Formats: sequence, structure tokens, C-alpha cells
Amino acid sequence: MKETKLSFVHKLISEQFPNWAGLPINRFNSSGTDNRIYRLGKNMAVRLPSNEGGSLQIKKEYQWLPFIEKHLPVSVPTPIALGNPIEEYPWHWSVYKWIDGEDAITGRMDDPYQVAFDLGQCVNVLQRIDPSGGPTPGDHNFWRGVPLAMRDEYVREAIANLQNDIDTNLATLAWEAALNAPIWGKNPVWIHGDLLAGNLLINQGRLCAIIDFGGLGIGDPACDWLFAWSLLSVKTREKLRKELLVDEATWERGRGWALSVGLIALPYYKISNPVFAGIARRLIEEVLEDYKIGV
Repeated sequence: MKETKLSFVHKLISEQFPNWAGLPINRFNSSGTDNRIYRLGKNMAVRLPSNEGGSLQIKKEYQWLPFIEKHLPVSVPTPIALGNPIEEYPWHWSVYKWIDGEDAITGRMDDPYQVAFDLGQCVNVLQRIDPSGGPTPGDHNFWRGVPLAMRDEYVREAIANLQNDIDTNLATLAWEAALNAPIWGKNPVWIHGDLLAGNLLINQGRLCAIIDFGGLGIGDPACDWLFAWSLLSVKTREKLRKELLVDEATWERGRGWALSVGLIALPYYKISNPVFAGIARRLIEEVLEDYKIGV
């Protein structure tokens, strides 16, 4: 979809939520790939998906985030209004409460390990929330929470497309090692699904919020540990695993998720989204470093 003009966002607000028609609207720059964000007044944000999948995420967040936010120790986007499709814009969209902070790509972290530890505690809390009725993996959350083997075809295709960018032999060995990890044999639990730096907000050097729950669902929790390969080094990563008592099989699958996300994203976003491509490259590099030293 082409760039959404501010005048069109004003039209959506004026027609569907006239009480907010007089508030200023400004585009908010983000490295995200599925949505465009606009600040509405001082205390709200408008989120417009750029594809049909994003629309499914909007409806899901509107249903489940009020339930999820009651349990987490940090802020999450609180949906306060659900916008309906119109002829010129065929998808649902939403208005949220604004959360102050900078994403962890650009924001100053006093201690990256503390941010990762706090995030890991949020992951553990999320997994203890009652999953009854929660959405199982599907298109709505880009299939987060499924067994790693379901990503095998896409990962191998991505490796083939990265012949000139990475050590593809090493990447293949690391991926196959992750595939050999024991599968998740317990009941599905809640997952965020996309805990990368762009979806973490930092305020005064500390983690203050987790945003973009488009990957929300219930399934294998391994994918929610991929942030360890995005934020930490080998030594601090192992410290995190021990302090948060993540079992070895889940950690190994989490490493596989980090590798798969990096491999699939890097060739896709290398030109169109250099910031996200940089995140993808770091995921790959950190996983391969783990593999080389046998962590």
C-alpha cells in the first residue's frame, strides 16, 4: 500500500471518531514493517496496518491486550478504539494509549543485561497467564509458536539466497542442530512472538514497555527467547539462561528461532529496511558465534 497521507488519517478519525477530529496528527517514524504509526494529540497513537495480515493482528490485539496487560509488570499498548474498514482502506485499524519511551534500537539502555533480564521475567509471567481460548499459531501471528521444523523450507531457501553474505555452511549446521532439539511437549502458553529491539520501549535507561503484539498467540514459548541473541553477547546470554532457569531444549529452540528470523529477514529487508536488516544480521552473527564455541 502506498504512503498514507495525513489528510486521509484525519478523514478516518473525523468520520469514525468525531470527538477526536480536532486533535493534531503527526507521523511517527518506526522501523516496523507491517504498520504505520501516527500520534493523535498527546495521549494517543493511531496504528494503520499496511496489509491484510496486519488487520488480523489489530483485531486480535483489541480482543486480548486488555486481558494480557493486567498481568505484565511493564506497560503494553492499550487499545481504546477499533476502526472499521472503508472502501478506500479495506482493513481494521486501531487507536491506542500513547506510551512514552524510545525503542531499544535508538534508546539509551543503562544496562543491556538488566533490560534483557527484565524482559525475560516478562516472558515467564506471560507463560503463566491462563491460555484458555487463546489464538493458536496461524497467519494472524506469522506462525510464531509452531515447531521449528515447519520453518525448514523457508530457512533453507533464505540460506541459499545469502551465499555472498554469510557462512552458509555454518548457518546450515547451526540450523540443523536447532532442529534436533527436543520439541515442546507441554500445553501451549502465551507468547508475544516478536521480541526484537524495535518492539521494546526504554525510558530512563530501563525497559518500560513491550509493544506490537501482532505475534500474540499460544504455542511453543521458544520463539520468545530470541531477544537474547539480539541484545546480548555470548557470556551474558548464558548468564541470562541460568538466572531465568530456561530449560536447555527451549533455549536451543530459541536459538533456532533467532537464526531463522535473521536468515529469513536479511535477504528480504536488506534493501527496503536497512535498520531491520541490521537486526537480522546481528541475530545470525550471534547464533553462529554460539555454534562455533559450542555453547
